[in-house]
Amino acid sequence: MPALRCELQDGIAVVTLDLTDHPVNVISRAVKDEFNATFERLAAEPGAQAVALFSGKPDNFIAGADIEEFVKLSSAAEAERLSADGHEMLSRVAAFPKPVVVGIHGACLGGGLEFALACAYRVATDHPKTQLGLPEVQLGLLPGAGGGQRLPRLIGARAALDIILAGKVERARKAFQLGIVDELVPPAILRDITLAAAKKLAGGWRPRRKRPGGFVGWVLDGNPLGRMLVFRMARQQVLKQTGGNYPAPLAALEAVEYGLRHGIAEGLKREAQLFGRLAVTDVSRKLVQIFFATTQLKKDYGVADEVKRLCIVGAGFMGAGIAGTAVAQAGVDVRMKDSDLPRVAKGLIAAREILDDRLKRRRITKYEHTRLIALVSGSDSYAGFGRADLVIEAVFEDLQVKQQVLREVEAATPEHAVFASNTSTIPITRIAEAAQRPERVIGMHFFSPVARMPLLEVIPGARTTPGTVSTAVAFGRRMGKTAIVVKDTPGFWINRILAPYMNEAGHILLEGVAIEEIDRLMVQWGFPVGPITLLDEVGLDVAQKASGVLHAAFGDRLVPAPVFALLVKDGRLGRKAGKGFYKYANGKKRGVDPAAYALVGVHPNGGVRPAEILQRVVLTMLNEAARAVGEGVVRSPRDGDIGALFGFGFPPFRGGPLRHVDDLGAARVVADLERLADRCGERFSPCEVLQDQARRHGKFYP
Repeated sequence: MPALRCELQDGIAVVTLDLTDHPVNVISRAVKDEFNATFERLAAEPGAQAVALFSGKPDNFIAGADIEEFVKLSSAAEAERLSADGHEMLSRVAAFPKPVVVGIHGACLGGGLEFALACAYRVATDHPKTQLGLPEVQLGLLPGAGGGQRLPRLIGARAALDIILAGKVERARKAFQLGIVDELVPPAILRDITLAAAKKLAGGWRPRRKRPGGFVGWVLDGNPLGRMLVFRMARQQVLKQTGGNYPAPLAALEAVEYGLRHGIAEGLKREAQLFGRLAVTDVSRKLVQIFFATTQLKKDYGVADEVKRLCIVGAGFMGAGIAGTAVAQAGVDVRMKDSDLPRVAKGLIAAREILDDRLKRRRITKYEHTRLIALVSGSDSYAGFGRADLVIEAVFEDLQVKQQVLREVEAATPEHAVFASNTSTIPITRIAEAAQRPERVIGMHFFSPVARMPLLEVIPGARTTPGTVSTAVAFGRRMGKTAIVVKDTPGFWINRILAPYMNEAGHILLEGVAIEEIDRLMVQWGFPVGPITLLDEVGLDVAQKASGVLHAAFGDRLVPAPVFALLVKDGRLGRKAGKGFYKYANGKKRGVDPAAYALVGVHPNGGVRPAEILQRVVLTMLNEAARAVGEGVVRSPRDGDIGALFGFGFPPFRGGPLRHVDDLGAARVVADLERLADRCGERFSPCEVLQDQARRHGKFYP
């Protein structure tokens, strides 16, 4: 069916975009053809003095280009042609003889924002769902339909680069402040205001726009020397953040700089060339695969949850993080409980700090902040649990403690309430042995800090019902999490594959490699932080507890390196204690603590070669990931890779541990593991899954 509807209304051509066979509007080749034909007709229509464009979707303007088309691109030339086609369409919109005005409600992203930028005037709603941005670099691409040329000319190079190079998405209010949007209105009057603007523009009125930034903006954006400084600083920042592993931000920077230096026509040509090169890179392919995988995950277990009241047992760091995030993201009523009121008070303060941060960053208004704070309450008793739909326990990682909490919760809550444990290692079936309603018991393993970490592991026990799984997954999504369902086995997925990675870092440390060298190499390989820093962040006591559980379950293969126990015994628990492998002051890392070396009885002496460090630390994780997939710990390689990407920052440009095995080839991985096993011990023996793949040239992905 046609995607565009057009009607004349008092001299204004009202065009509505609505892809009836898509949940959101996207710009595909077919839609481009329709736009070109529609604007050709409107140019010749004497009754149309201006054009007003709206979306027919309730909460979406245009989500961007059709990503499905990117997958089908087979060459850089084909991708360049796709970008050039977009330029041609939007250049026609920008040069249209009649004013084109857009009324934006909902997501206006990528090609959607590029379309809006080509129009004469932009009106947007102040609704939270109205968000504007150019997220293409998150797919390993750059804005390929003129966004890198028009946005800097509208709001200045500094502000535009801040959006383009990070793939930022801004709420409509921020977009209005930046000058991307001309008017900000309530949703109820979007249509009327947009039509009125079209009418005024048709009558000869032209808006007067002031570029934000004042005198400083003029100094940096308004002259070649200032822009040179802006681009130099932006390039340094990109290289610092990406380590050179992601080519898209640098290409986007080049496109913007080239266009401002040589003019928009030449800039568009350069943009198309760079888009063509990026679209066929391995990095872009990997990031697009991740996009499709996460999109598909959102469709799994798609039952809407009915959680209206969330109760949390444990008001410590994790409990407070869950509470604050649940209120901020899901707007749900939250009741916290701990053993005494001072603990509850600390938990309430920590939960509210998440809302304070959102207010500070202007993600919510003062009114919303006040309303959301009123949803969080607490007590040292189970008062208020009688209306609970979901209870999450975040107490000490001990089976008896968790079972006692479960008994108390079941006595205080209605029969329909779901009990979820935030355990990181203890099997849910063991916890549920104490339950009267084991079918309503499940694991919901959040990651620290809850407000920032995007992954949620959902763990059904042996008797957990599908409805309980759906409730946990759906509520996790309401909290903004990517949820994967994993098997009820010690360590689940993330801790299971992290354990050998952490342990190997400990073994290498004992062989004389410097702490900062191990971390530096893994960051260079693509991780956001190195394994030693991650241990300090997680907490060495927590890591030791998890390692003990995994060692007991899986034997000597996962025996923890002795270095961790030595630091815990000395009270070095990591950042939360102010000391671990590193020193901390005012919550900030202040460098390696030399006393840590003295405790473990080693001093840096060079030790293992860098290439071997990388091989040992990475391959032991890949081996365990393959073994866990063979045991059905995750439902699919897709879930396993998404879990690793979002759970502990496995480098996205490598696609995930299982896709990385496919890239290396199972035969090569097995051969390297066998060499390491001969040299370093049986913990490197390749698992049967990899050996089988090597024999039959198999892969995790088709």
